[in-house]
Amino acid sequence: MIQGCTSDAGKSVMVAGLCRILARKGIKVAPFKPQNMALNSAVTIDGGEIGRAQAVQAQACHLKPHTDFNPILLKPSSDTGAQVIIHGKAVSAMQAAEYHDYKLVAMQAVLDSHARLEQQYKAIIVEGAGSPAEINLRDKDIANMGFAEAVDCPVVLIADIDRGGVFAHLVGTLDLLSSSEQDRVVGFIINRFRGDISLLENGLDWLEERTGKPVLGVIPYLTNFFLDAEDAISTMQNMTEVSSTKILNVVVPVLPRISNHTDFDALRLHPQVNLQFVAVDQALPEADLIILPGSKNVLEDLRVLKQSGWQAHLEKHCRYGGKVIGICGGYQMLGNQLDDPHCIESKHKSETGFALLDVETILEPEKQLIKTHGHFCHPSFAQQDLEAYEIHCGVSDIKDAEPVFKLENGRTDGVINQDNNVLGTYLHGIFDTPSASNALLAWAGLNSTEEVDLNHVREQQLERLADCLEQHLDPDFLEAIAC
Repeated sequence: MIQGCTSDAGKSVMVAGLCRILARKGIKVAPFKPQNMALNSAVTIDGGEIGRAQAVQAQACHLKPHTDFNPILLKPSSDTGAQVIIHGKAVSAMQAAEYHDYKLVAMQAVLDSHARLEQQYKAIIVEGAGSPAEINLRDKDIANMGFAEAVDCPVVLIADIDRGGVFAHLVGTLDLLSSSEQDRVVGFIINRFRGDISLLENGLDWLEERTGKPVLGVIPYLTNFFLDAEDAISTMQNMTEVSSTKILNVVVPVLPRISNHTDFDALRLHPQVNLQFVAVDQALPEADLIILPGSKNVLEDLRVLKQSGWQAHLEKHCRYGGKVIGICGGYQMLGNQLDDPHCIESKHKSETGFALLDVETILEPEKQLIKTHGHFCHPSFAQQDLEAYEIHCGVSDIKDAEPVFKLENGRTDGVINQDNNVLGTYLHGIFDTPSASNALLAWAGLNSTEEVDLNHVREQQLERLADCLEQHLDPDFLEAIAC
């Protein structure tokens, strides 16, 4: 089990890299994260949803995502509340204190999933959450040492030296653990190191003498490294030099409860796209295309956008020839009306939308979790194929308009307004298929000469990561986890 001294210490990436190393050796390996709190999720082959990071880790193992890889997913809808998803299905919306009392039930779900994986795989690489030294959360812990103790799992602590204070992070975290938990820690990994390793060696010697634990590796800072973000938004732009003077400026507002912003990873990596994430109260930069992203609390985020002047921003943008795309929650916001009669996401039951699409939406209790493929069927686009997925509670009533996509099983999706400058869709991942992405970018004003195959990039990065870890981790440690 990889546990971090802080959030964003590199746990998800380390698990992905170790999974790929074992998979390359022909070992049947699976990722596992007992509990994840994230708004980036993926649809699984068994019809549920898990954290996006576990879907990437599954790819590192050459597996399809499965709900057992992340049995508990918490999707925050406010500062103190979240939707609780167990084995891929939403069971309830809970406040933090209520969920704390629910952890005994959640732990059983975690142990059930882990037991099933043990029957199927030779190796399981587990990812912790946050830090095991969060004293206020140790009672009934299921995310870190509580799980490790329950299944007798060895633990490696990882810390990010690029942030500074790496020795304090490691020593302090270890000191705050119980004696049995300290005994469970088999070593340390120092992540994202830049500079001359010889200047670090006396510190490593001190750390090992002080704690009695070995340093299992010092991992260098990987520049231009890309893997899907677990939750935090990355502002990293394209990994290659701009190859054309023709640039499409794309703006995405960072909603308070933005979800599945991995929809825009292919655009971040596109050498002809200048993608900018902007705060909702920030002055709107020059844009050819504005994309309203998904949201875990659509009505509340819609209210925030309206209070920040986005009605006028969008209307002016369209008047001056710009294009707008709404994905999932962003699609719902672009309509005339959004109703939440069951208070699924918000205490507010109704909100008028931006009225840029002739659509009305009702949020229903049953969430749609669908992996699909299809093609463009609207006359504004060539008939390009695409693969996508849906995660939404909304049911939208579309007035008289042609759909944008024809999907498997005879379903359709999406709508474009009469002025052909505002598009809405429930499909996530529409930019991940290169031909589909280029069709959308052409509609927005860019005749792209470049393609970004996100899956190919992800595979390249997983191989690069595995190579790096094999070079810089203790070979005895790698051999031990492979046995």
